[in-house]
Amino acid sequence: MTDFRFKVVLFAAYFMFGILLNSVGIVILQSIASFGVSKPVAGTLEGFKDLPIAIVSFLVASRLPAFGFKKALIIAFCLVTAACVIMAILPAFNTTRFLFLVIGASFALVKISVYAVIGLLTGSPNQHASLMNSIEGVFMIGVLSGYWIFSFFVDPAQSGSLVWVRVYWPLAALCLLIAAAFFFLRFPEAPKAPAGERAGTGNFTEMFVLAARPMVLVFLISAFLYVLIEQGIGTWLPTFNKEVLHLPADMSIQATSIFAVGLAAGRLTAGLITQRVDWYIVLAACVIAMGALVVAALPLAQNVVPNPDMIWANAPVAAFVFPLIGFFMGPVYPAINSVILSALPKAQHALMAGLIVVFSALGGTTGSYVTGIIFEYLGGTRAFYTSIIPMIGILVSITALKKMTARNVTE
Repeated sequence: MTDFRFKVVLFAAYFMFGILLNSVGIVILQSIASFGVSKPVAGTLEGFKDLPIAIVSFLVASRLPAFGFKKALIIAFCLVTAACVIMAILPAFNTTRFLFLVIGASFALVKISVYAVIGLLTGSPNQHASLMNSIEGVFMIGVLSGYWIFSFFVDPAQSGSLVWVRVYWPLAALCLLIAAAFFFLRFPEAPKAPAGERAGTGNFTEMFVLAARPMVLVFLISAFLYVLIEQGIGTWLPTFNKEVLHLPADMSIQATSIFAVGLAAGRLTAGLITQRVDWYIVLAACVIAMGALVVAALPLAQNVVPNPDMIWANAPVAAFVFPLIGFFMGPVYPAINSVILSALPKAQHALMAGLIVVFSALGGTTGSYVTGIIFEYLGGTRAFYTSIIPMIGILVSITALKKMTARNVTE
């Protein structure tokens, strides 16, 4: 029963950050309308979210086991609670920057803690992969829920209205509730540092050593490229829906939920398939399908004209087809994370989680910023076409990762 309650609270934590982290695309869309900022300026919100994730992860990953995962999680949710309240009271573009800075820094604490605790709660690679996929799947349910929660607070009749910031009151209440739940949980013990080793000293150096391993380095390239694509598309899809497909603001946000549904469905489906099919075959097929869908779906977005009576029944086909790319993207990230973590001893999981978070954050910032620049000057369709380039890079890197992990097992 204790493990069940523990997992429920972990799921709740990841569900909450699924809402908060992936709201950046919605907030970019609303900031352009409410605060009058340009696309490149609005796109900096991704950096305010992801760079703190990278910096905090790098600084604290080696120290969290000694500090305590429980304290880190409570602090993270208390900070986000305060930031949400400030956003609701003082809505401004600089406040959104502060909000995502806090969300990013807090998520670094949460993700490293959760990834490390998964290793403590599981006793085999299969159990690890199962819990990892479940938590990442719940994260995507949070992403999906966030699109609909935010759209409920958006007034499509007044594009510059600040009514949407009221969403941060219920979000603050949920974060506070999760912090209280963690306070009353008893956490499993983390592995003790070897005798004579000072926690947070040698381990910090070990992060560099770990990152320099060829197998880990190839994985980090894969993770970087994946998040670059996912955030580039996910962040700018609401704006693409509004400006290229001419959907109303609320429908633009809701249509993006198809992308989140695809990610969640892809991960759950792949969790079943990979029990019988090698992970590399599944992921290679997914990456190829992603590229094919980009080539097939984006031409459907051309020559779409504004329609003041736009409803779901007469929405452009591209609004439904292109977001399905999420189904093929979904399996990639949890699969490669599980592959690399299962190949390493549990004592290195917190360090590896730190590296995962750092490179994922850098990939997310790069993807969102580059996509925003291309969107501004060349249009949304060309911006999404460029995602084919990192897809080719992922195909190459996971091929190398497959060979290296196979060699690691036999050694």
